[in-house]
Amino acid sequence: MNKKYMKIAIDLAKKGKGKVNPNPLVGAVIVKNEKIIAEGYHMVYGEAHAEVNAFNNATCDVEGATMYVTLEPCSHFGKTPPCADKIIEKKIKRVVIGSLDPNPLVAGNGIKKLKEAGIEVEAGVLESECNELNEVFMKYIVSKKPFVVMKCAMSLDGKIATSYGESKWITGEASRGDVHETRNELSGIMVGVNTVIKDNPELTCRIENGRNPVRIIVDSTLRIPLESKVVTEVYKAKTIIATTKKASEDKIKILEDKGVTILIVNLKNDKVDLNDLMIKLGELKIDSILLEGGATLNFSALDEGIVDKVQMYIAPKIIGGEMSKTPVGGNGIEALKDAYKLRNLTTRVLGDDILIEGYIE
Repeated sequence: MNKKYMKIAIDLAKKGKGKVNPNPLVGAVIVKNEKIIAEGYHMVYGEAHAEVNAFNNATCDVEGATMYVTLEPCSHFGKTPPCADKIIEKKIKRVVIGSLDPNPLVAGNGIKKLKEAGIEVEAGVLESECNELNEVFMKYIVSKKPFVVMKCAMSLDGKIATSYGESKWITGEASRGDVHETRNELSGIMVGVNTVIKDNPELTCRIENGRNPVRIIVDSTLRIPLESKVVTEVYKAKTIIATTKKASEDKIKILEDKGVTILIVNLKNDKVDLNDLMIKLGELKIDSILLEGGATLNFSALDEGIVDKVQMYIAPKIIGGEMSKTPVGGNGIEALKDAYKLRNLTTRVLGDDILIEGYIE
């Protein structure tokens, strides 16, 4: 029964996607006499947590009930009071937890507080599913660096465009819709300046009531055209351009006057130092990034070790052509033993396409 109710809590938590970060996604279910008497989830950043929302939704007295919650209840004062205190106050008898909270301010203290109050605690129920639910939070709260998802759309033979440069659209509508769901969930979207020059993308989320991610452009010398949509349409979403000391101060001033945020980043191999960029973006509270870069930026991101997860959308098409671009360019690896390996692979069918997801080892 533990898994049954935890699965319901996980599904509740997912309703907060795109609305709660940098807080974690959390769902809670309260069960009494083998019946669900309350459900809740963290709905909006800065507002009530899942446990409190569940108490507010209770259909009867919760004293003596069991609470199932996807993440260890907080034990510290943040934007809201500690949930562990509320659980004790409400005289919950038993608490079943999915993930332990890696936040140094919690890190087992929530469980300790509950146990000291005489509450029975069981942790680790559907732990891997709960950890995956909060993979962004799990990394950011400890490292203060964004969780990076590298997304590519390619043909069955690994091409992202024809030899003549045509790339719209290799994958179908279902895949593109799925990408916009991810844009809604993550706080930033990153491309290289070559993508901006070639495609002039908006880099926005096109789903109803969706949230536009912060647009991050990697441009070591500020080659970005001033007429680019990410420059002229800053009212749609914030734009950050990551550049270096090689950039023109005059162009920096022009872009800043247009409402663009300029981030001066260290140089590495005559380009933007991507690890330094991750640190600086983390300091700006950007906890997650969808990397939709071209082949050059994708290889640099892998080479610099900033990629956590890969999403490969594969269309049932064969393009061919020795000059047709592939998702990852750059110098590539020299020996197969050095290839970037993925673990925990999953697959989904999206229309005619297949999505393969995995984590960088």
